[in-house]
Amino acid sequence: MAERVVVSDRLAAPGLALLKATAGLDVVETVGQGPEALRRALAGAAALVVRSETQVSAELMAAGPGLRIVARAGIGTDNIDIDEATRRGIAVLTAPGANSTSAAEHTFALLLALARRIPWATQSVAQGKWERKAFEGAELRGKTLGLVGLGRIGTQVASFGRAFGMTVIAHDPYVGAAHALQLGVELLPLEELLPRADVVSLHLALTDDTRHLLDASRLATMKKGALLVNTARGALIDDVALAEGLARGRPAGAALDVFEPEPLPPTSPLRGLSNVVLTPHLAASTPEAQARVALEIGAAVRDALLKGDLRGAVNLPGLNAAQLAAYRPLIDLGRRLGKLAVALASGGVQAVDAAYHGTDDQAAEPAGIAALWGVLEAMGIERVSLVNAVQLARQRGIKVTRRAEEPAGFASSLAVALEAGGRRVIVRGALFGEAHARIVGIGDHHVDVEPEGTILVLTNRDVPGVIGRVGTLIGEAGLNISTYHQARPPRPGAEALAAIELERRAPAEVLEKLRRMADVTGVWQVDLGPIPAP
Repeated sequence: MAERVVVSDRLAAPGLALLKATAGLDVVETVGQGPEALRRALAGAAALVVRSETQVSAELMAAGPGLRIVARAGIGTDNIDIDEATRRGIAVLTAPGANSTSAAEHTFALLLALARRIPWATQSVAQGKWERKAFEGAELRGKTLGLVGLGRIGTQVASFGRAFGMTVIAHDPYVGAAHALQLGVELLPLEELLPRADVVSLHLALTDDTRHLLDASRLATMKKGALLVNTARGALIDDVALAEGLARGRPAGAALDVFEPEPLPPTSPLRGLSNVVLTPHLAASTPEAQARVALEIGAAVRDALLKGDLRGAVNLPGLNAAQLAAYRPLIDLGRRLGKLAVALASGGVQAVDAAYHGTDDQAAEPAGIAALWGVLEAMGIERVSLVNAVQLARQRGIKVTRRAEEPAGFASSLAVALEAGGRRVIVRGALFGEAHARIVGIGDHHVDVEPEGTILVLTNRDVPGVIGRVGTLIGEAGLNISTYHQARPPRPGAEALAAIELERRAPAEVLEKLRRMADVTGVWQVDLGPIPAP
């Protein structure tokens, strides 16, 4: 019996033709037919292919009880509930590299249009005018290009910048110095990049930490006369602050392809400004990119359904269903430990070491990669999964080791050690019974904490009164403490450590007050999210 593939968004002809020509696949198109037609088609579907229009929610996935694949013809997965897909055992496929060239070229097209004032000059000539003096532009040669994010697209933009004779600097705390040197790029903290760059171009993922990365205070530090380009995610910039900054000349101009929300509202303060170039999310909108995306995703769906090949999945390892089910609790624990380790670290990550302690040596590989997955995810790297975590880490110059060792105090446990900024951080977790996970160690301290929700970690001098003062401050901020675990110093003269589970995230001002508190020596916060349902 043929496997049904539902295509709910417009897919370029080459990819659609590939799927239709494949024996064993039955392609059903529901483009433009409405949500009810899509739900009816999903009732017997094995795969769903979308672009950005279809919102693949938990409710929609429930309409396809036989779904094994959700495929996004593009890079982002913002319109797919990844956690729900993983919970349901649905592999999510993307086409990560197919539109990088088009996105990088669009970035430079926007920059050139802005620097040479092309849109305004075009409009003037179309109106019958000839105002050469009014539209004098600026050369790029000799200017400094500052890239915030040095992934696939950022790397291509860097090469374009060098070709134009620009000096390229970048901020990406998760890229190793050796990789940057190979690209001919100088790595800098964001606070140093912004006042140095003549052009700032954004190429990073949207996370809780990067939302409104360029706010009023950071925009004010930009070099006078600098230009800003964004083809990544709209929410990386505070639009209101940007509009105000443009009025003051910091930045002097902006070229934007992405917005928050999309479409750009008619009342947006960015509309109508005389120093802004706006395009409606066109970076990947070229026939070449769309053809590559369609072919890539079509081949991935075909191979996944007919060969069981899930190498392109962003949420599942290359394991069979039985192994995935057996290792899922350990994989989830490893991912959470990786996130925790990054939260406790500072500076770029140089190495990740994962040691599995237990009786199943085969578990070491997925557990270690899961820890690396959590590390990279916490670093804000997009499209990371068990499948591509090792490759992405190596691309960034991160040394990765995974190993199995004899049980150490628990039947099944995992230790994740991180080297970052010249400092070593180690966290440990264990499984009790078949699936009950706990964080059991942070550094040399023994703790006992659920690996979920918001966790506040403090180090302090081992003196009386700290617990009371910390608890009072948190309570006065209106935050409920679920658990307060205090670990005494592991040896004389060492610091104590507290692992505090909060019902919700503590705001920045509360963290700052804790850092200024007498006898408190360190404060970190991490959001691990809920434990997935079994």
